[in-house]
Amino acid sequence: MTRRTTRPVRVGNLTLGGGAPVRVQSMLSCPASDIEGNLAQARALVQAGCELIRAAVPNQAAVALIAALKQTCAVPIVADIHFDYRLALESVAAGADKIRINPGNIGGEDHVRAVVRACRARGVPIRVGVNAGSLQPEVLAKHGAPAPAALAESALHHVQMLEACDFYDTVVSLKSSDVARTVEAYALLAARCDYPFHIGITEAGTRRMGVVKSSIGIGALLLRGIGDTLRVSLTDEPIEEVRAGVDILKALGLRGGVNLISCPTCGRTQIDLIALARQAEQRLASCQKELTVAIMGCAVNGPGEAREADVGLAGGDGCALLFRKGQVLRKVPEAQALDALMDEISSL
Repeated sequence: MTRRTTRPVRVGNLTLGGGAPVRVQSMLSCPASDIEGNLAQARALVQAGCELIRAAVPNQAAVALIAALKQTCAVPIVADIHFDYRLALESVAAGADKIRINPGNIGGEDHVRAVVRACRARGVPIRVGVNAGSLQPEVLAKHGAPAPAALAESALHHVQMLEACDFYDTVVSLKSSDVARTVEAYALLAARCDYPFHIGITEAGTRRMGVVKSSIGIGALLLRGIGDTLRVSLTDEPIEEVRAGVDILKALGLRGGVNLISCPTCGRTQIDLIALARQAEQRLASCQKELTVAIMGCAVNGPGEAREADVGLAGGDGCALLFRKGQVLRKVPEAQALDALMDEISSL
């Protein structure tokens, strides 16, 4: 797919936009006062594939979390600021790699300029975040609803506030809980600026529907070449956000690793294919090889239909055929099928 051309923005040791890979981020969910809990959560997120970590800074005491994260995390740290611009200044001083603000709720242009000065002095970019629930009253009145055009107009206004301060190290997000509205809003703004975008569906819900909504919205944007970082927003543990984000990128060919394919089963299946596929998924989760692995139910859709797979299994009557690129290697008992598959993968 052709990626949207955007200006590069440096965030810590990463580049966003400018053709850089799409990055996965998430947000810590422990109370800001629980330093150790947040640090443990951050380590787990990084292990799962998180490349940027955002932390809420609701008060003065929470600035200590930014400093602690910077001392222990190898990934960039984003400070999430609302209402009090002084928290942005102190987070920058504490080492935050990026500041997330809504310029409309931190107290006017003087406060925006103060944040810009602090960020410019330390080479810290700003993410302008606009949500359907945070539109300026005049924009909402003009459009009558948080329509896509209203979201795009609001974001562009905030971007121009930063440009008026001669600041261009900006990342933009404009989110809604409505999938179609979000996709259209990003498409409108993409035609009007070249800043990198952080994409996602906000308030997407619990894991089941949240992943569905996020996959549709984020996937639709990425297929259009729109998106430089993403967050899958779930009412769940942040590690599930990261896993879902990584999986979305893998499904679109934007992230490497094992591509596991498996058939939906039918009346021809004579092995416990569902359990076999789940176990394979678990055992391959940490495999970094660029492989397509197939778990298929029978010979009908096994080596033939999955002939492009690097390696795979096709079920039989209490057994499975181990194959590579459509060529059968040998027959193995069902109980030994997964071990045989993993041995074959290890040899590749």
